[in-house]
Amino acid sequence: MYAEAAICGIILEKGPLSWRERILIDQKMWDAILSRVEKPARYIGGEWNQTPSEGDLAVCLAFPDVYEVGMSHLGLKILYQILSQKPGVAVERAFAPWLDMERELQAANLPLVSMESHRPLAEFQILGFTLQYELSYTNVLQMLSLGKVPLFTEERTEKHPLVIAGGPCAFNPEPLAPFLDAVVLGEGEDVICEIVDCYRKWQEDGFSRGELLMALAKIPGVYVPSLYNFTYRADGTIEAIQPTGGAPGTITKRVVEDLAGAPYPENWLVPYTEIVHDRVMLEIMRGCTRGCRFCQAGGIYRPLRERPQSELLDLAEKLVSSTGYDEISLASLSSSDYSKIAELTRALLAKYGEMGVGVSLPSLRTDKFAIELAQSIEKVRKTGLTFAPEAGSQRLRDVINKGVTEDDLLTTAHAAFSTGWRRLKLYFMIGLPTETDEDVQAIGELARKVLAIGREHAKRGKGGVELSLSVSTFVPKPQTPFQWEPQPLREEIRRRQKLLRDEMSKTRSIKLSLHEPEDSFLEAVLARGDRRLASAILAAWQAGCHFDSWSEQFSFRTWLEAFQKTGVDPAFYANRQRQETEILPWDHLKSGLKKSFLWQERLRAYRGELTADCRGGCRGCGVCPELGVANHLAGE
Repeated sequence: MYAEAAICGIILEKGPLSWRERILIDQKMWDAILSRVEKPARYIGGEWNQTPSEGDLAVCLAFPDVYEVGMSHLGLKILYQILSQKPGVAVERAFAPWLDMERELQAANLPLVSMESHRPLAEFQILGFTLQYELSYTNVLQMLSLGKVPLFTEERTEKHPLVIAGGPCAFNPEPLAPFLDAVVLGEGEDVICEIVDCYRKWQEDGFSRGELLMALAKIPGVYVPSLYNFTYRADGTIEAIQPTGGAPGTITKRVVEDLAGAPYPENWLVPYTEIVHDRVMLEIMRGCTRGCRFCQAGGIYRPLRERPQSELLDLAEKLVSSTGYDEISLASLSSSDYSKIAELTRALLAKYGEMGVGVSLPSLRTDKFAIELAQSIEKVRKTGLTFAPEAGSQRLRDVINKGVTEDDLLTTAHAAFSTGWRRLKLYFMIGLPTETDEDVQAIGELARKVLAIGREHAKRGKGGVELSLSVSTFVPKPQTPFQWEPQPLREEIRRRQKLLRDEMSKTRSIKLSLHEPEDSFLEAVLARGDRRLASAILAAWQAGCHFDSWSEQFSFRTWLEAFQKTGVDPAFYANRQRQETEILPWDHLKSGLKKSFLWQERLRAYRGELTADCRGGCRGCGVCPELGVANHLAGE
């Protein structure tokens, strides 16, 4: 305390200081703080391959979760490299500090700062938030508050940072609209530089902040929420979404036309502490052509674009050399769908296998080919395999257009257990549209069939079999055929979960994990909400809510109190059936998918009709003609 008092005396004696001078003084306090927090490596910076913070235009990439989660995000790594190579730009990072660091910052009256130079967030020109998950929204407010940045866009002046956001949740950012100056739809490789150039020109011309926002709205793929007015009907539905000041009526996502030669980090940051994905990540493709009707990512990342195999091998060599990682993960929404996956894995194993560098596939199809592929890359050790049937019955798998049969799964199980795997994990959902009790019970029946296959193979070898089920709750998401569907009431989800527990009690050797209905309910509220939810988000945050995606921090009661206090009915957003003609809060934000196509897919779901993979021919979703970009396979 004496040291801190002495520092305050220095500040009073010298008068106003620059942020760089304040950092030198605050550093003594920081050093003391770091000795008192649980994981100081989250905050010290200076990682291997860190980019020098140089340039007159400072951009902070802000991730609204802890360091270990944010540093595992590939998009942050890509944008970090792009901006670090842009002349005159100093790019830095900030993450949500954990609770112990929060308390220390608030007690010492210190702002949240960046990793690279410990620059306070309020001293940056641009703050860019990644909206990866709806339950991180209160963390955005927490980071702004800790960084001494005004929460509302209308409260910010020319001296404050431009607060922008991107990521999957950008396809409906309306619940955060009053807090965001601009939102980027789609892929950021090109548009991030256009935003920086626009900001620099605004600085040089000396215009107002309002004129900056108008200039940003003219950039394709950039949405400025404050330039749009929402009006509502008496029943609470949206009457109209009106642009103002010459803003476009619709905003269409940005997309990288071809991944060949697209920017990709070649020597990314290596943390001092373990992170969630502590390995080389090779993004082998973007997009998915399978068309699962519940899946938002499969829609918003269309069309399919594969990175050339030769480029992937070159990137692998550079990344293994520059990071020292001993694992290469082939990342995509469905890695075994990559058209040259067998050739790619063989080439990687031939080059790195003897060096002890492994290859992993985070997403596998439910078929024999996937097992053969997994077998070829995991000869040294077999940890476990994960598959996602999503539904227990064939009827419901057809409803969601999963394109997987029970025979597929059982054949896969035979192949896996016969080649030495003893641990399998299966992902399912409950609460899907048209689901019945028989569909829920079918999850247990299917799991028992898989377990029986494992036990039969185990008799011929050594060791037992481990089978685990992870069962989440369906959350209707924007830009999907199920965006109109209600989420079942929490009481009904609880009933179905009990039904499944009872079914699973017949076989106690299967591990069952169920998601809490309250988490999924809030996710559904925020996913399909409009900007009237902003008051409830603010009230929840003011009452102490943040890190809502962390079970030990989530307080559903506090959220309900916030909804009641602000007069917001959460069931209106989560549990209400939307009508075909209803204006949805995200109708002015275009992923390229035609709304009419999504509605037709919903009708096909209710008829149990499958829609084939669009690699075999166009299915009329609208993405390719709308964006002027087609599916692109490696080598084509």
